[in-house]
Amino acid sequence: MKNNILALFLFLMLSHSAFANVTLPNLFSDNMVLQRNTEVTIWGWANPQEEVVITPSWNHEVYKIKANNQAKWEIKIPTLKEGGPYTISIKGYNEIVLKNILIGEVWICSGQSNMEMSVGWGIKNGEEEAKMANNPNIRFFTVPKITATSPQNNVPGSWTESTPETMRNFSAAGYFFAKRLQEELKNVPIGLISSNWGGTPAEIWTPEEVIQKDAVLLESAKTRKEESYGPNQPGRAFNAMIYPLVGFKIAGVIWYQGESNVGSTVYDKTFSALITSWRKLWNYDFPFYYVQIAPYQYGEDHFGGVEIRNAQRKVLQEVPNTGMVLTTDISTVDDIHPKDKKTVGTRLANLALVKIYKTNTDLINGPLYKDIKIEKNKVIVAFDYAEGLHFTTKKSNQFEIAGADNVFYIADASIKNNTVQLKSKKVAHPVKVRFSWKNTAQSDLFNNANLPASSFITE
Repeated sequence: MKNNILALFLFLMLSHSAFANVTLPNLFSDNMVLQRNTEVTIWGWANPQEEVVITPSWNHEVYKIKANNQAKWEIKIPTLKEGGPYTISIKGYNEIVLKNILIGEVWICSGQSNMEMSVGWGIKNGEEEAKMANNPNIRFFTVPKITATSPQNNVPGSWTESTPETMRNFSAAGYFFAKRLQEELKNVPIGLISSNWGGTPAEIWTPEEVIQKDAVLLESAKTRKEESYGPNQPGRAFNAMIYPLVGFKIAGVIWYQGESNVGSTVYDKTFSALITSWRKLWNYDFPFYYVQIAPYQYGEDHFGGVEIRNAQRKVLQEVPNTGMVLTTDISTVDDIHPKDKKTVGTRLANLALVKIYKTNTDLINGPLYKDIKIEKNKVIVAFDYAEGLHFTTKKSNQFEIAGADNVFYIADASIKNNTVQLKSKKVAHPVKVRFSWKNTAQSDLFNNANLPASSFITE
């Protein structure tokens, strides 16, 4: 009889520990940052119908939820203004206490190698910047390179504070983005989730069904070559490196990608589908700010590089709540990985500071093509953000015009009333304009914020 009772007791103890423990995704760990002034979703797993009690130290309220029949639970909890460090107790049959939690601004940093690039890669002034990177109010979560054929519910990793060691291996553009935000936001905590993979096309970061359901996107995706350094199949990185983050409340996304899509004629459609699909899953139109790829010698027998830059420019008009920064003035055409990542991160942050945080009203965009007006043999080109329009060369040869035959000739360009006026003796009746239309072209047109104009071609 005594042996039977002992056996029953051991069975209950073992089954209790095997099946009842509350567990969390790795995204919820010590040192994490939660989005301020909102409701955040916290989720995890437990026994079906097990009650889970969550107590955050910033308000000491008690929140209760029962796990469903899929052994999952999730609950929304309000956050206050920026602050910390806090703790969160999550208790079922066991208890997890998350420590050193901050409340602030959370951003995802994603894309390919130019977003992945860290001090360890040899960025400009990297080691000097790393020495000054001790900042417990900047936190990092790095998603490892993994793929999956279906959406995953967890991702390896944990949150860490910014130190010279952790910053050295983190996205440099992301770090400088956070650093610039903090300068203006008076040390509001910044959490960065870095999820990127060098050499990858946009299709692998897009849900597979989005590509499969669109004949144009699918046809373009089929042209992606198999590479040794990363996947080319639609959705593979998205499933493993983005989908597990869905639901984690973010302020927005910064993105640097496009080089691996050079050759695509539908990148604007592909990129727009990526942004739209992410927002649909998060269920809100968060800001999405991105970097236009730099001039590079992809080959002068085609326009593959500048066509991607133009596609990125077009996405600004096609997708709301987006922003783009240019790099033509801080890059060299013989390096596909420009080393000045501080300027990139700073320019991305300046977009957020003006558009979201409203801390200043500085001019943050370079001149962007608006429209053309044709007067006989003359073309007048208007730009947005054209205050103080000027050339950095004595004579610009980057504007070209074409007639109905679609043959382009270099135009004589002059600036008048913050517009560019174009003529060519070879084109009596101009109908089209293009600017800086070479893969290696570095814009010579700037505004009074000393920001370069984007390349463009009129439709």
